[in-house]
Amino acid sequence: MTVRKAWIVGGAVVAGGLGFVMVLVVGVYLVAGNLVGGMAAGGRALAKGAVPAAYQQLVQKWGNLCPALSPALLAAQLYQESGWNPTVVSPADARGIAQFIPSTWATHGIDGNGDGKRDIWDPNDAIPSAASYDCELAKYVKDVPGDVSDNMLAAYNAGAYRVIQAGGVPGISETQNYVRRIRSLAESFAAPPSRLDPTRQAAGAIDFAQKKLGTPYLWGGEGTAAQGGRFDCSGLTQAAYASVGITLPRVANDQYNAGPHPSRSQLLPGDLVFFSNDLGDSRAIHHVGIYVGGGYMIDAPRTGAVIRFDPIDSADYFGATRVTEDGAKALPTSV
Repeated sequence: MTVRKAWIVGGAVVAGGLGFVMVLVVGVYLVAGNLVGGMAAGGRALAKGAVPAAYQQLVQKWGNLCPALSPALLAAQLYQESGWNPTVVSPADARGIAQFIPSTWATHGIDGNGDGKRDIWDPNDAIPSAASYDCELAKYVKDVPGDVSDNMLAAYNAGAYRVIQAGGVPGISETQNYVRRIRSLAESFAAPPSRLDPTRQAAGAIDFAQKKLGTPYLWGGEGTAAQGGRFDCSGLTQAAYASVGITLPRVANDQYNAGPHPSRSQLLPGDLVFFSNDLGDSRAIHHVGIYVGGGYMIDAPRTGAVIRFDPIDSADYFGATRVTEDGAKALPTSV
């Protein structure tokens, strides 16, 4: 990753009695870089909880089936296709967690768990089949110039023949966008290999949230005039990042996938911090806030409370996301 200088001055918290005063100064973020360029397709570890615990071992194992694939790429495809829902059916009759069309399943589905059946609805068969299909496509395009993982994803979207004919990712906007989305989204499922760089929009998102301090909470609130400018937790974070030009999903457990995941010790102001009923599953996230430094966040906590500063360290602290433009753009509109 090539990155120019970035700087930030964080927040300081002075606590006393029943309240505290937050003094927060956030510097201007100046960062440029390619979030997805050069990502190795090998066995990079999955980010904590990004893949539901029921499927994590499957994704980790089968995501290493061939060099063109990785657990993070496989996870990104599954999330894009179904949002981890093993019972979903698309308008095109694509079925299950990997969204196979029955005719494709008939030729590419495998018995992943060795029980003698190929069940399109069973993630133990469908996830291995998705990996197997990816790797089969990678073989078809192995001699095509360019990045083998990009060509594999392009073949998944447009067909191997078009990739071979084009000598790489074809000039089809849908296919180019698909490759870009999956490679960007994969960053949300991979454990970061090194320090994460700050984003230039973080200061603006915090500024927005600070201006809402003291506003009463409203379940389902998105800050509209009809709602009296009130928010719930994910409505506040969505609006804060919308104020700096980044569109986030509406609910907290989808916002978790809007970028890579810093550790607790790597948090910077502007990171989204999440809380879950199941510390192994991001789909069980129930709350989100905006980190401001010093172990505190701005959040809209619950009915009867107001938008305020709260500590982040609690038993249900799940993790954090450094929101990026590419990461947010990669998210499916509905999962």
